[in-house]
Amino acid sequence: MKTERVNWKHHVLTAVAKYSYEGTLEKHKEHIPLEIIPHGSQATYRCCVYREREILRNRVDWAYGRASVYDGQHYYFTDEPVAVINSACEGCPLQRYTVTSNCQHCMAQRCMEACRFDAIIMTHQGAVIDPDKCRECGMCAQACPYNAISDARRPCVRSCPVDAISVDKKNRRASIDYSKCISCGNCTVACPFSAISDVSMICDVINDIREGKQVIACFAPSIEGQFGGVSVGEMIGALRQLGFADAMEVSLGADATAYYEAQEAKEVAREGGHMTTSCCPAFYNMVKKHYPQLMDKVSHTVSPMVATARFIKKMNPEAKVAFIGPCIAKKSEVKRYQKAEKEGADYALTFEELRAMFDAKNVDPEAIAATGVQQGSVYGKNFAAAGGVSAAVQEVLVEDQFDMPVSCLKCSGAAECKKALLMLRAGKINETIIEGMVCEGGCINGPAKITDMRHSMGMRKQLMMSADDRKIGENLKNSGFVDIDMKDGR
Repeated sequence: MKTERVNWKHHVLTAVAKYSYEGTLEKHKEHIPLEIIPHGSQATYRCCVYREREILRNRVDWAYGRASVYDGQHYYFTDEPVAVINSACEGCPLQRYTVTSNCQHCMAQRCMEACRFDAIIMTHQGAVIDPDKCRECGMCAQACPYNAISDARRPCVRSCPVDAISVDKKNRRASIDYSKCISCGNCTVACPFSAISDVSMICDVINDIREGKQVIACFAPSIEGQFGGVSVGEMIGALRQLGFADAMEVSLGADATAYYEAQEAKEVAREGGHMTTSCCPAFYNMVKKHYPQLMDKVSHTVSPMVATARFIKKMNPEAKVAFIGPCIAKKSEVKRYQKAEKEGADYALTFEELRAMFDAKNVDPEAIAATGVQQGSVYGKNFAAAGGVSAAVQEVLVEDQFDMPVSCLKCSGAAECKKALLMLRAGKINETIIEGMVCEGGCINGPAKITDMRHSMGMRKQLMMSADDRKIGENLKNSGFVDIDMKDGR
């Protein structure tokens, strides 16, 4: 069931897509909030309709690709994939540490002894924390023998696996430290008011389509099960109706990534070393920003998205490539390659944005006749799920008859990724390969998915039953993928 916060985001994206296709966005963008919340409407969740419309205006800017953020002193435009919508942030007036009824008003008063800021006083009813003095260090909660002090962290802060979100003490608004942020998108899902959102490239894609450019879509294998029973062939047909010149599934690029990472794994195994996968951009960002000394362990093979984009551009040098998936961090990967002036995808869209484009153009993917065939192997298609990358690499090693053992540590979720990286840094990893997936369950559980993972998994299994079994190496040779540059150019 769609929640109101999801509906509002979808309404804005759909309106922006509609007017972008018409070429009238500049004319209509100021009126979109009034279309969604007409005159005479009552406030639904905020203090007044005026604030709700202001939030929608900001959402239009985010959809337009212009995110204005506030750093506590001034506003500025950011090109980061994720940003806080200041007008939407409720400031969550939560006092992080609160004394509960479990307090026994004990004689030891260890909470008071532990507090270095004199923020705790003892009353006849028990301990009380002065929020003006509390520095949220947590020492009192650790010291209490009755566990009577609860820790209620804000959803956005609690959701961030790398402590990139902080709260301004003065106005209680959230802000993101981009030197730490890995663009995983956990915060966009966690915030109950959807005050943190990804910044869209939807207008750029549609404008290129309207100008007659050869825009080719490449979509993640995790798309199966997201739009009902829509197969890969039907999705290709639906994307063509949106104006894309052509489309292909990224599973073929995943085959290429698996093949070349397997060649790296052979060398690493011979040397008795360790390596990590490179296809999850949030995992890549985690290593680069928080464990930079381990960057030499990260595979130098490009991700399936980049591999597919390079393949498309080899076949059609004039093409623009738009990746479509459930991943927000892919937007950071697109920008990373652009800044390094390396060839990759030109745009990254999410499944949320794709659904808005379908609605804007009145395209029903389930009513489209299939116009494409399977391009990648089953192993490439299974990159969408945790464990799929390592399984594909192992398959290549079997096909190549590699006779040395290559073990894999599969990390599903940010916590497991962090633990594995800490162990790798400490020299306590036995496995040859670490597969890092920051989203629990893999890409099928990405922050911009539109269908519950359990439901999409069931539908995905049905669709996968029709996929034919093919060898990864042979599939690459038959497709002409062998001459593609697979180095990330780091």
